[in-house]
Amino acid sequence: MRHLIRVLRYVRPYGRLAALSAFLTVVVASLGLLAPWPLKILFDSVLGDHPLPGPLDPLLSPIAGDAMLVLVLVVLGGFLITVGENLLGVWNSYAQTKLEQRIILDFRTDLFAHAQRLSMAYHDQRRAGGLIFAINHQADSAAGLLMALQPIVQSALTLVGMFWITYVIQPRLALLSLIVVPFMYGAVAYYMRHIDARVRDVKNLEGESLSIVHEAVSMLRVIVAFGRERYEQRRFREHGERAVDARVGVTVRQTAFSLAINTTTAAGAALVLGFGVHEILQGRMTSGELLIVIAYVTSIYAPLEAISTTIGSLKERFVSLDIAFDLLDEEPEIADSPGARAIDQARGEVAFEHVSFGYEGRTETLKDVHFSVSTGSIVGIVGPTGAGKTTLVSLISRFYDPHEGRVLLDGTDLRDLTLVSLRRQVSVVLQEPLLFSDTIRENIRYGRLDASDEEVIDAAKAANAHDFIMSLPRRYSTALGERGARLSGGERQRIAIARAFLKDAPILILDEPTSSIDSRTEAVILDALDRLMMGRTTFMIAHRLSTIRDPDLVLVIDDGRIVEQGPLDELLRAGGLFSELWEMQSGGRGATPADSTFAAISGGLP
Repeated sequence: MRHLIRVLRYVRPYGRLAALSAFLTVVVASLGLLAPWPLKILFDSVLGDHPLPGPLDPLLSPIAGDAMLVLVLVVLGGFLITVGENLLGVWNSYAQTKLEQRIILDFRTDLFAHAQRLSMAYHDQRRAGGLIFAINHQADSAAGLLMALQPIVQSALTLVGMFWITYVIQPRLALLSLIVVPFMYGAVAYYMRHIDARVRDVKNLEGESLSIVHEAVSMLRVIVAFGRERYEQRRFREHGERAVDARVGVTVRQTAFSLAINTTTAAGAALVLGFGVHEILQGRMTSGELLIVIAYVTSIYAPLEAISTTIGSLKERFVSLDIAFDLLDEEPEIADSPGARAIDQARGEVAFEHVSFGYEGRTETLKDVHFSVSTGSIVGIVGPTGAGKTTLVSLISRFYDPHEGRVLLDGTDLRDLTLVSLRRQVSVVLQEPLLFSDTIRENIRYGRLDASDEEVIDAAKAANAHDFIMSLPRRYSTALGERGARLSGGERQRIAIARAFLKDAPILILDEPTSSIDSRTEAVILDALDRLMMGRTTFMIAHRLSTIRDPDLVLVIDDGRIVEQGPLDELLRAGGLFSELWEMQSGGRGATPADSTFAAISGGLP
């Protein structure tokens, strides 16, 4: 019931369609009640000498003596009932399918949107394949639950109507037909109690199989490079076999449950038939009445079987809904606080006030970080691997929130700003340029979706990307393939820089943007980055210290703490960690900052 109430809200936008489906369900059930009557009339009134049923007697009494004409009318009536029932069934199928698919799309959209709102910490701890499984494979459980109600309602209406008619004709047979109900109830209760854990295991195994596929496709270059295709295939196969065995086990139990239900109803039908023949032999029933009673009893058992089987299959839908609602109920750790305000255009003043932060299950990654930078400053962030450099800049975009202290933008705590408006103020160029499989034009336009083609081209020119784009056969319409695989690393990075140019945000984060690029390409990219950094507050993470170009402030981070900060020249003279790193990268030559800048441009510094 809890799941049903939550799912029903997805029906509201399609109330008319749902009402049409409900109306057709009632009409189809009503026509189903009429289906056995032509058979009774044939046996009792055409082949026998019993009078026509009450409602038909005034209509057909003028032709009652013409058995052939009555036969034709009765057969035609039975044909029209069947055709009408099936025709309305087609319309009902259309209405239900349309309603079902719209609900699935709406529910899947909500799951997808919510998954994007969840924090980076949530995604860091979970495999992407599990999310894909929940969004793409469990969303139909919401509509499936609603669609399962339709046959239950139709079967219930048919059950009540047919039982009433049977009771009017022969009360003892009608009551006798209900002898199977306690056995069916017991079978359903037993099945529901014992199938839950097995269905949940199957769903988990199937979700894990999708995770293996997603991970293997994402890591295909590594798999091929290490020659591990057979290993991954074996791993997938072994896991798949466990999933298959679990699914077979559930299916066998579902089939056994159906067998128990069908056996019970068959026993009930045999009992009713035997008692009915006895009543005929005693002269208390006609053959036609027995035929219609048997038809109704059989029809009574059909909805009972449908209800029992549907209730049994609902268990799997409930498990699927649990998986989907678990995702939907996950509270985003990073969300707009009450009263958060939107910021239009930031000046770009950033301050960290005694900030500490740590990932779940790890010691603090950042410890008491404290600094401030003014508008338009260039901040170099250096330090050993794992020191916390990327974590520090991630706090500026509120990918995470500090556990202690505050991060301020123009004097305002980031938590007091709306996420949408805050992230509009920040452009990011990552170490690995992440591109979509769409065209170059659309990848650049991702920085600002309403940008014109001319603005896209201007951004590409500023990023030193226009010339190589124009040399491609389809130019800006070139599709990049998965993660931009059709371009070189330097070309992908220039597309990412063009995207940042187009966004034109006042704060720029550069996370090792040239670490995997050769020296000649690095010079081209650094030239583009110089233009991109102009007038923007820039945070540049660098392992190669030569890529830090004229910084106003250098932050040296070690073990989560800022151990040194200041202008580059002062840090070189201080003889601390920065000076040691500089000496290591310059080969002990004691190069000056000016020398390093020249070397970076000429490609002579490692």
